[in-house]
Amino acid sequence: MKLATLRRPNGSLTTAVVVDDEIVDLSVAAPDVPGEMSALLAAGPEALARVRDAATGSAGRGPLDRAALAAPVQRPGKFLAVGLNYADHIAESGAPTPEYPTVFAKTSSCVNGPFDDVLRPAISDALDYEGELGFVIGTRCRHVPRDRAHEVIAGYLIVDDFTVRDIQHRSGQWTLGKSFDTHGVIGPWIVTGDELGDPHSLPIRTFVNGELRQSSDTSNLIFDCFAQIEIISSICTLEPGDVVATGTPGGVGMALGKLLVPGDVVRVEIDGIGATENRVVQEELPANAGVPSVSVGA
Repeated sequence: MKLATLRRPNGSLTTAVVVDDEIVDLSVAAPDVPGEMSALLAAGPEALARVRDAATGSAGRGPLDRAALAAPVQRPGKFLAVGLNYADHIAESGAPTPEYPTVFAKTSSCVNGPFDDVLRPAISDALDYEGELGFVIGTRCRHVPRDRAHEVIAGYLIVDDFTVRDIQHRSGQWTLGKSFDTHGVIGPWIVTGDELGDPHSLPIRTFVNGELRQSSDTSNLIFDCFAQIEIISSICTLEPGDVVATGTPGGVGMALGKLLVPGDVVRVEIDGIGATENRVVQEELPANAGVPSVSVGA
């Protein structure tokens, strides 16, 4: 099953399910299920069973190629990512192979849709791409052993972990360089594990303007999805809608000397999931940039 967030013509959002070349608006086909993804996942197996039933009916259907897809999870409670998790990316970065996963946070305000524009920030021209496999937590959990990690995953999606390299390297903490607005592309939908199969044998590719930049397979992950859950859940509670990006393979723009410029189009493909595609546009500071003055009355 492919779970999506659909943007209606009036701009409002609703949960949806993708079936072949159609999309089913769940606000029409299953109005009793939550219209926000984290809430839908938290509602558990009964709600997902109603979604499966809706996917077989005729109500709320429309052509997928005319649908406006938003980020499947709009504001994940936690948006975590793993750095230096493919050997070829470690080599091009000049870093030692980690003995423990390098986990950092992206702020939830950076989340962006699978086909929306990405801003090259006004304060930097060092914008880079990082195509990755991501997974979404479906069950509140803590201290999950590796052999049960698959039970707490709602499904898998694509992440493009856009990164501002000069800000990333300005300190030993990566959060700011990874958290600019629009720099957390996720989507195009969440593919449940029963449909995807083994998440650790998926070809992954990143293209910029049609040029292949990254090409690998998730079998090359150093710390795979299940190991990541075992380690992260030993530290903090994972909750429905949390997103984890599993790491990027070699071929990032910084290593190739090909950072992104306005007009570039970045496409990430993962077999069994689909593709995201985003155009880079230049951010312009508004004339009145800054904090507006506020009057405080007595």
